[in-house]
Amino acid sequence: MDFEIIRNYCLQKPGTSEDLPFDQDTLVIRVGTKIFILLPLDTPDRINLKCDPELVIELREKYSAVQPGYHMNKKHWNTVFINEDVNKKELFKMIDHSYDLVYDKLTKKEKESIKGK
Repeated sequence: MDFEIIRNYCLQKPGTSEDLPFDQDTLVIRVGTKIFILLPLDTPDRINLKCDPELVIELREKYSAVQPGYHMNKKHWNTVFINEDVNKKELFKMIDHSYDLVYDKLTKKEKESIKGK
C-alpha cells in the first residue's frame, strides 16, 4: 500500500495534525495533542501504531508483518510492515483502533474541541 494513502487516511480523521517532533525522518500524526501513528519517512514500508495491550499479542501472532513497536513501548505499540501480509482493510482497522484508543484518553476539553470542528 502507498505511504501517501495511509497518511491521507489518517489526516481525514477529526482533530488530526502532523508534525516532525523527533527528527526530519519521522512523521507523527496526532489526534488532539497525542500521537496515534508514526510514519518513518526514511523507511516508508512500515508504520508504528498504538494498540491495546491485549490485542498487541493477538495481532503479532496472526500477522508476521506485525512486530513489537520499534523504539516504542512494546506493550502498547506495534510496528506494521505495510506491504506484507496485512491487507488494506485490516491495516485501516488497526489505524482506526489506534486513533480510537488515543482519542479516548484525551481530556474532555480536547474531545469537545475536536467534536466542535
